[in-house]
Amino acid sequence: MRSSPHRRRSLVVAGIAAALLVLAAVLVWPDSTIRVPQGAKPDSLTMKPCSYDTEDGSVAADCGTLVVAENRRDSGSRLIALPVVRIRAASKPAGEPVFRFGGGPGQSNMDFPQAGRLTKNHDVVLVGYRGVDGSSRLDCDEVTNALQSSADMTGGQNLPHTRRAFERCADRLQRSGVDLTGYSAVQRVEDMESARKALGYRRINLLSSSAGTRTAMIYAWRHPDALRRSAMISVNPPGHLYWDPRITDTQFGQYADLCRADRACDAKTSDLAATIRSRVADMPSRWGPFRIKKTNVSILSQYSMHMNGEGSAPGNAPTVIDAYLDGGPGALWAMSVLADVTLPSSTVWGELASFAMIDAPAMRTYYGRGGDHGSILGNSSTDFLWGGPNGFSTVWPDSPDNAEYRTVRPSSVETLLIGGELDFSTPPVNATKELLPSLSRGSEVVLPGIGHTADFWQQQPRAGTHLLTTFYDSGRVDSSRFERRPVDFTAVPMSMSLIAGLLLAGVTGVPLLALLALVLLARRRRSRGAPGRLAGRWIRLLGTAPLGLAGWLLGVLFAWIFAPQWFITSLAVVVPGTGLLVGLGVYLARPDADPDGSKRTTTPMLVLLGAWLGALLGALAGSGLLIPATAVLGAVAGANVLLAIRTSRRRPLAATAVTG
Repeated sequence: MRSSPHRRRSLVVAGIAAALLVLAAVLVWPDSTIRVPQGAKPDSLTMKPCSYDTEDGSVAADCGTLVVAENRRDSGSRLIALPVVRIRAASKPAGEPVFRFGGGPGQSNMDFPQAGRLTKNHDVVLVGYRGVDGSSRLDCDEVTNALQSSADMTGGQNLPHTRRAFERCADRLQRSGVDLTGYSAVQRVEDMESARKALGYRRINLLSSSAGTRTAMIYAWRHPDALRRSAMISVNPPGHLYWDPRITDTQFGQYADLCRADRACDAKTSDLAATIRSRVADMPSRWGPFRIKKTNVSILSQYSMHMNGEGSAPGNAPTVIDAYLDGGPGALWAMSVLADVTLPSSTVWGELASFAMIDAPAMRTYYGRGGDHGSILGNSSTDFLWGGPNGFSTVWPDSPDNAEYRTVRPSSVETLLIGGELDFSTPPVNATKELLPSLSRGSEVVLPGIGHTADFWQQQPRAGTHLLTTFYDSGRVDSSRFERRPVDFTAVPMSMSLIAGLLLAGVTGVPLLALLALVLLARRRRSRGAPGRLAGRWIRLLGTAPLGLAGWLLGVLFAWIFAPQWFITSLAVVVPGTGLLVGLGVYLARPDADPDGSKRTTTPMLVLLGAWLGALLGALAGSGLLIPATAVLGAVAGANVLLAIRTSRRRPLAATAVTG
């Protein structure tokens, strides 16, 4: 028995309405973070079998939840939960496990695809960072929004906004019951120590990188008897959670020397460092109609110069160098846009602030001495990290835990320092001069041609694995398998100029195709009538989704030309164009007649209103770069719901007229 047209239409309306209800539910649905188990006690750990994704595929592991006090200095502190993963060693018996501390700050400690390189003889254990990975996450949307809605991220006009955003975030978190002084490096160390004891390990090895090396240092200072060996990659000694412009210029000098030794690079400039300095100083303000945000470019340059391997492209040194030597204004504009899109949401700002407060006195000293005095990239990156001289260090609560660990202390733990010769973020000279002398059993390896942490894992991986496993297994330091390789200045799989072209093609070409599709649909309707019932339904439900994407891109184009302070996923950018093109598409694909044969004119503004309201609901339900997708879904659902309501409202009247 075939269902009636009225029944089929009711089912379609119900399905679309359900989609809108799902979007609405997302707005109020709680975050899917881990929870403190009911009845859990401090420092308790529960584990169960699971799997963990590595670069070689999924492997068997144990996963669990560690419950700790939010502030160990407060006997009445609330409890928080942290995730724990243990990837078991392949051999039995195994050596001491390796506890890994990733970098940041403000980054997760649970993403370590290289874990499989170390599990031949050792368990690898990951314990989530408080404030990032657990039940209490210190997100600061206020800071992200302040950076995303800026005309220039660390321009003089925006720094006060960033400071106030940190202040508002701290106030909001504390009003909600968060004790920000509990999110220190010291309390992070005690989380790791609780996990060590709960897992039954007598002694452990440490593997740390970048800002995570600070955690490893404090661990060694507080619990030396719990540690066997500690390997630190890209070492960050106390007082160096910022970029010293003088050292950055020295690193540029090293790249200038390498450029002279490279025939292709040398042909482009007689002095790479001087050329980049000149291009930064004389940076154009526009590429055609598009605004170039100068500090955005400098910040992205600093971050990208950290690594030089092709695996980090386009965020690598060769791509940045290519942009300054060959790219022109278009390449600089692409860097400006990429900085806007990637950097404001790249970290958990509240956790970064809480952790970084350990170096707040060093920052005040740095800015008190005038900060940058004319370096190549200037102060932009440090301003971005700290919010400027009057940034979060002046408004964020400082933990009493920090006072003891702001200077280097002696350690007898067997320690290996690993640095990259070309590391812009944590230059090895800092570790050599400041940390190595305090290590009675310390060794250091400076790897030629290598940059920051990602280069260590991506370039010459077998040599890196041999260096680490030999050290953990025997204490020997064997870097003999590393080869001196010249920096590949051609490691630019996608230049910034090409990225600029693709961005321009996307924001102009896709909307033009969408407008052409609407014109063809309108002409077809005028000459041949509405699409067939089934075809029209498919166009309204699926065919309008690309129109919504095009509408968003139209908004992006408008913002880039006329309102560069609007972020690409802000409501002002996403909702108007998405709702407009989806609404027009649904209206043009509407049926000519109702199932009873009567024809009517559907009010276009009603359909557009549904599309705009749906796009708004979808945008509010989404997050990050998924906002345009949820807005398109909402616009399609909203337009179709109001169309269905409009075309069904008069059906009972028509039926009455016939029977009368």
